[in-house]
Amino acid sequence: MTITKEKIIHVIRNPFRIFIWIVTRLPYFDFLKATENGIEKINFNMWYNQKVLGNNKNAYWPVHKSSRIVGEQNIYIGLGTFPGFQRNIYIQGTGKLYFGNYTIVGQNSGVLSGNHDLYDYRKLAPRDTKIGSYCWIGMNSTVLGGVVLGDHTIVSAGSVVTKSFPEGFCVIGGVPAKIIKKIDPNEVVKYEYEIKYHGYIRQEKFEGFRRKNLNI
Repeated sequence: MTITKEKIIHVIRNPFRIFIWIVTRLPYFDFLKATENGIEKINFNMWYNQKVLGNNKNAYWPVHKSSRIVGEQNIYIGLGTFPGFQRNIYIQGTGKLYFGNYTIVGQNSGVLSGNHDLYDYRKLAPRDTKIGSYCWIGMNSTVLGGVVLGDHTIVSAGSVVTKSFPEGFCVIGGVPAKIIKKIDPNEVVKYEYEIKYHGYIRQEKFEGFRRKNLNI
């Protein structure tokens, strides 16, 4: 039996694969093509877990079923940025939370935009947080509310970021995080996806979605 015949038999025995093959070629699913050459690739199973099974269904970007998103209406994500895509991430939109373009959040990390009141733990005090473009927050890290990270800020794994580094172009790390190394702005590569999406929403439709659904 040739390889071609084996593949045909495999598909016939798995009709759901035929369904997926057909469905993912609809224009609605162009976001799958948008990330096929990226670091974080959206797949049909992730979309299905969110939009059909209801895991993190209110997030307008791809989120892993083990991650948790709170306050989606206060969260802005740039092009090609999917906070919560990796496993066990906590993204908190108590205050306004902004992510720039092509930024990555590593697994087991948290990005907050608020904190509990010092005198009454039942209350949450919003503190707006801004993460720039082309940032990388390493795994097992926490970015606290009120922090501003400029473009091309790399947060080392296991760090706790308690203050702002608005100038960007640096590697920070530690508890609390401090600058470890500067990055030459002339050396960085500002890549872009050919098909541009804010999560599951095409770039040209995002501003209308933002005005209607977001508080940021």
